[in-house]
Amino acid sequence: MAIPRTSLVLFLVSMFLHSTFAASSSSYNVVSFGAKPNNQSDSTQAFQAAWAKACASTKSASIYVPRGRYYLRSVTFNGPCKNNAISMRIDGSLVAPSDFRVIGNLVAWIMFRHVDGVTISGGILDGQGTGLWACKNSTKACPNGATTLEFSNSKNIAITGLTSLNSQMFHVVVNDCQNLKIKGLKIIASGDSPNTDGIHVEQSSNVTILNSHIGTGDDCISIGPGTSDMWIENIVCKPGHGISIGSLGKNLEEAGVQNITVKKALFSHTQNGVRIKTWGKPSNGFATNILFQKIIMDNVKNPIIIDQNYCPNHKDCSTQASGVQISNVTYQDIHGTSATQIAVKFDCSPTNPCVQIRLEDINLTSRKNQTAQAVCSHVEGIATGLVEPTSCF
Repeated sequence: MAIPRTSLVLFLVSMFLHSTFAASSSSYNVVSFGAKPNNQSDSTQAFQAAWAKACASTKSASIYVPRGRYYLRSVTFNGPCKNNAISMRIDGSLVAPSDFRVIGNLVAWIMFRHVDGVTISGGILDGQGTGLWACKNSTKACPNGATTLEFSNSKNIAITGLTSLNSQMFHVVVNDCQNLKIKGLKIIASGDSPNTDGIHVEQSSNVTILNSHIGTGDDCISIGPGTSDMWIENIVCKPGHGISIGSLGKNLEEAGVQNITVKKALFSHTQNGVRIKTWGKPSNGFATNILFQKIIMDNVKNPIIIDQNYCPNHKDCSTQASGVQISNVTYQDIHGTSATQIAVKFDCSPTNPCVQIRLEDINLTSRKNQTAQAVCSHVEGIATGLVEPTSCF
């Protein structure tokens, strides 16, 4: 039977496009390298082998992790690679050792270093951190714990639809990176899990965090020295310690933080809402050009707070003043309830007062629908409009 000319042409075009696409990318399934989705067999070497192939490819490459639970002791994915388009699609779960001592003294359980153009999508990272949390909450000597996922010295990174569960320490760390986007991240840990920051960013620029739900025992998002041009939007923080810039000023010589936007966030039953925190000691650090906008507080202990007298255990800084200069901070359209009578607290440095602090459309009430209080010290140049509470303005 003769094939119509039009159908033949379409068939040939389809085959050409398919072969062209296949020739332009490489795909690697970790199971083909020996990974076992049985939650017991060590799949570390299989993941390393799949990465080695993808990294050595001169074409764009993808790594696929099928359904199942893959036990990994610890893994580091090193670059630079021969291509700048490696995607890792995870349909299963990666599982850390249940014995926290196996990775407890490592910097990170899963590490990407010196990579460019890596995309991670889907999957669950199970840090199995509950044993270490119990150790830390006892009187025993314990390791610090490993971060679940860290990117360092990298650029052009995308993380989408990932879940991080029960990390030993920080869930995700971004260190010395440029142009990194996180979207649809889910972080799950108990409210009393120690030092389990959801996302920590430092020495990085052009970082975007969108549409994420973070519940943990420490800061939902923490922003460290040297961070600039960061955009955070559509975040639910429950439970946790809020979104914190800092702590800053631990060192005398320290890079500043600038151009930070936090927009459309919900804080529910958290220790803090939006916080700027600095050590009470000399430093040349700074925090400037910061916007907190369209935020809802639900029974938050410290909805709006600047604390420039951070001094753990009152050691080495109890009689000193913070050298970090905080300036040009805007709080706009922040509504909801405070779990305490003090909803706004600006405790700034006596030697470097906070300047250019702006508040607009702030309406926070304490328990029983009473207007909450504001407490301010060492603040210069506050501009206000439609603000409740009003006691220090």
